[in-house]
Amino acid sequence: MTKHIMAVDDSKTMRDMVSFTLRNAGFQVSEAEDGKAALNALSSAKVDAVITDLNMPNMDGVSLIKALRADPRYKTTPILMLTTESDPAKKSEGRDAGATGWLVKPFNPEKLVETVKKVCG
Repeated sequence: MTKHIMAVDDSKTMRDMVSFTLRNAGFQVSEAEDGKAALNALSSAKVDAVITDLNMPNMDGVSLIKALRADPRYKTTPILMLTTESDPAKKSEGRDAGATGWLVKPFNPEKLVETVKKVCG
């Protein structure tokens, strides 16, 4: 069965690159431009993993992770942060919120696919 991934980023270019990379690896991909849009989409559809940027308008990545972790359907869903942020304090904040992993932009496509396959089992 095809794994369904949600890509959340305020940059259309970044969403396109993530989606293109994952679709070519056989994943189904949905997109959202910020945390609020992602929560709206995820309220009616279940995904196997979420990849989110940290810094976004309306709702940032850490707030999105906290909201998803509070939802019983997403308590154990893998959530990866994909961000330009490499500050250890930000990583710690993401991990404390419930992030499964952390990838830094610009991302290596092979590494992204490998990581998503690993966390999706």
